[in-house]
Amino acid sequence: MTREFFRVPVAEVVGETDDACSLVLDVPPSLSPVFGYRPGQFVTVRVPSERCGSVARCYSLSSSPVLGERPAITVKRTSGGYASNWILDRVAAGTVLDLLPPAGTFTPRSLDVDFLLFAAGSGITPVMSILKPALAGGRGRVVLVYANRDERSVIFGAALRGLCASAGGRLVVVHWLDSLLGVPGAPALAALARPYASFDAFVCGPDPYLAAVRDALGRLGVPGPRVHAERFLSLAENPFEATAAPGGGPAATLSVTLDGATTTLPWPAGTRMLDVLIDAGLDAPFSCRQGVCGACACQLTGGKVDMAHNEVLEAADIADGYILACQSLALTPEVRISY
Repeated sequence: MTREFFRVPVAEVVGETDDACSLVLDVPPSLSPVFGYRPGQFVTVRVPSERCGSVARCYSLSSSPVLGERPAITVKRTSGGYASNWILDRVAAGTVLDLLPPAGTFTPRSLDVDFLLFAAGSGITPVMSILKPALAGGRGRVVLVYANRDERSVIFGAALRGLCASAGGRLVVVHWLDSLLGVPGAPALAALARPYASFDAFVCGPDPYLAAVRDALGRLGVPGPRVHAERFLSLAENPFEATAAPGGGPAATLSVTLDGATTTLPWPAGTRMLDVLIDAGLDAPFSCRQGVCGACACQLTGGKVDMAHNEVLEAADIADGYILACQSLALTPEVRISY
């Protein structure tokens, strides 16, 4: 099954560093409702490939919806990365991209709180999307710990300096350069974070950095629900290309509560929950269909399911009953969910 995608021109390509750029999107007025987004979300981009037709990659929005900026994604070249190299080498103003609408759960519920932000490398992209509206639309303090290989690798360096100068003391930016300090470890990160352990934490970067930050915050006793993480992941399947639906799971009855109404549906064996909802004409939320974005998350209120793939829900989320509809197959004759 494929997703409906939208063709959006690139208005401008902004060089950020030697190996990173931002693509400012020229979203037409007719698509403005479709491409409305929350700070920290991403879009999925279709990149042409002579070998397999296309590949799909998720890139975070670095722009701020609160400030009225045009949507922009920031892409960093990775060694051997087909999509990032294609974008940096081929995309220019006027290039038309195939995109899925914004999605993702790496978003604050409120901008009116104190934020402790951690980023490493291009992990600054969704963090920047949170930082700017937090300063413009919130009243709390913002602390950013930003790790990079060296000074030349710092994305948005000038923008961060400008924000610090205009924030009236509400923004503190701590740059960690591996070339000077070595790779950041949990003890050092805990020392930096200790004065701000009561803040809401948002973390984005490679897995080793995420692990170090989680360890650091755990040492400080920061509760799990106040730690929000975004991982760099590749999609297991391509939502722009037709793929065969996986089998497995018994037939069941699915009861879904959505927008205040409850509907009972037959659930054929081997069918993903999300496909059942879509086939019934229900407007269930979804985006990547890969278990990566979390847009299709719902709460299991009865029965059991098996999730084929999950890269976004934490153990605490699963303990609270949350599942991914796009990855769920029935394990019991009756299943109930709620959005």
